[in-house]
Amino acid sequence: MSKAELLTDLETEFQNLLNAVEGLTDEQMVEPWYGEWGVREILGHVIGWHHEMDGVLQRISRGEKPVLEGVTYDDTDAWNARFAETWQAASPAAVLEELIASKGSFVKAAQMVPEERFEEGRAAHRILLGSGPDHYREHTPRILEWRKKAGK
Repeated sequence: MSKAELLTDLETEFQNLLNAVEGLTDEQMVEPWYGEWGVREILGHVIGWHHEMDGVLQRISRGEKPVLEGVTYDDTDAWNARFAETWQAASPAAVLEELIASKGSFVKAAQMVPEERFEEGRAAHRILLGSGPDHYREHTPRILEWRKKAGK
């Protein structure tokens, strides 16, 4: 998949995620149903990954090592918890606003990376797919299923 195709897929799947949460009230957005998380925390952790991977993509675009010395993403649960916690006191409107802004900065960082760095198997390809379309595809069906079961 080319960089352009990955970015098109990202836009489509991001819109699907936004559609999945459209119309939820503030109370519904903060209601825990995914363990201790509600929609706000799910979106908060997506925001966190966008921002974290911005720096990685920027380093790739400059020809640097993608990950800073001493940083590891092995414990994704800890990263997810930290990212979600950042947004636990925020209003749902603020989370949605930042979700859209963070996606924009994530795309901007990806656009700076040369095309050849998006070959399948390379870091930029994995990062864009994993923190973009695949990540949205992970959560969109769960949100829709919860909404259907809960009559939301």
